[in-house]
Amino acid sequence: MGAIIADISKNAREIVRIDVSEFKEKEYINIRIWFHDVDGQTKPTQKGIALSVDQYEELLKAVEKVGEYIKDKKENG
Repeated sequence: MGAIIADISKNAREIVRIDVSEFKEKEYINIRIWFHDVDGQTKPTQKGIALSVDQYEELLKAVEKVGEYIKDKKENG
């Protein structure tokens, strides 16, 4: 596993984990849902995406657009 960047609580049993890892000598940004099993272990699901770090700027622009959308929605109801 690579570097865990953030764990965002989705609900009582699941988190959205953002990490950076390497596969076949290439780095990826992973955004995946993980769950807590009955033993308290955190395990990944198949739900998620992996983007190459080369796509980081595109991802950042998209997240910024989400922020603008939310801000506009709050201001204009």
